[in-house]
Formats: sequence, structure tokens, C-alpha cells
Amino acid sequence: MAHTRMHTLDPALSRTEPLGHGLRLRAWDAGSDTDAETWLRGCMDPEFQRWNTPLKLWTDLAGARESLRARARDAADGRSASFRITDDVGGTTLGHIGVNEISRQMKVARVGYWVLPEARGKGVATRALLLASRWAFAEIGLHRLELGHAVGHDASCRVAERSGYVAEGTLREAMFEAGRHDAFRDVHLHARLTTDEEPTAPTPR
Repeated sequence: MAHTRMHTLDPALSRTEPLGHGLRLRAWDAGSDTDAETWLRGCMDPEFQRWNTPLKLWTDLAGARESLRARARDAADGRSASFRITDDVGGTTLGHIGVNEISRQMKVARVGYWVLPEARGKGVATRALLLASRWAFAEIGLHRLELGHAVGHDASCRVAERSGYVAEGTLREAMFEAGRHDAFRDVHLHARLTTDEEPTAPTPR
């Protein structure tokens, strides 16, 4: 498995490109029209909006660019790493995965992901999560990765389980309801430790 080596949380978080399982994880570019348009399309997708409510709601290209700029700033400060999931041969964008809320002291972070409609059903989310998890453990030195999804999001639950993220329980009203900041819903919490066995990745389809 090839990786760009990374030993500390520094601005290089925004430049690393983990490679494996038929995928390459690349940094998003807020200055790229194509990246901004893809980010907008992914975040406006009805399935994404059904299960996710960003802290700042936006619906246009300007909002998408600002969202990507904010993620780039977080990566430069070592708080997170946001990746564009791409095919390792053609470079086609398939979705997004992030290692977020990185705590150096506790060696823990939270992961999140979404896949574009045309790339679903091909094991992309599972393969990307396995790749990002291996990178976070081996290259950043994290001990624990957490994954939360809204109760009822069965597809995300399956991705978590296939990627070795053990279900640890239900967090009451820990996530916003779809499209709202004044109502909450329960969350299933999964987690994986660096000492857990890494599952076998599904074959790219």
C-alpha cells in the first residue's frame, strides 16, 4: 500500500495523497471551478441532505467555495484533513472523506464521508474509509477514530461495519435534523482503534 509519508500534524495535511484500494485521496481546491461545482453538487444531493446538516447552510457556488476554503484552513492548522475521493487511474471524482476534529492530545478524530450518486453501489465509501483510516493511524499517529451517523442511515451503518468500526451505542439527540438547526435526532456511534484488525477491502467494481 503506497502512502505519502506524514509524521506530524502540520500544513502537509492539506497536500498528502493516500493511495490504495483503487482510489487516490486528493485535497480539494477551493480555487478550482470543477472542485467547487462538484462540492456543491455533492452537498446539494437529496440523499446527502437527508442525513447531514452542515453548521452553515448554503446553496450556491460562493458558499461551496467558502466551505472548501474553511476546510483548507483547518487542514493547514492541523485540525482536519479533507479529501476528494478519486479513481486512481482516471482521476474521476467519486466523493469526499474527511478526518475531522483531530485531537493531538487524545489521539482521536472523527471521520465523515459522502459519495456522488453515480459512484454509489461500488464499494467506494468502504474503500475510502479503509484507506483514510490506515493513513490516519499510520501517518498521523491517532489511536481512535469515531464515526457517527443518524439513526436509520442503514447504508452508512453498513459502511462503518465493513470498515471495522464497531458499534458502541446510541447518542441521544446528538445531530441536527435534516435541514434544521432547531431540532435534533439520535446518532449511532461507531469507532475503530489502531489496535483493531483491518478488514479486507472490497474489490473495486
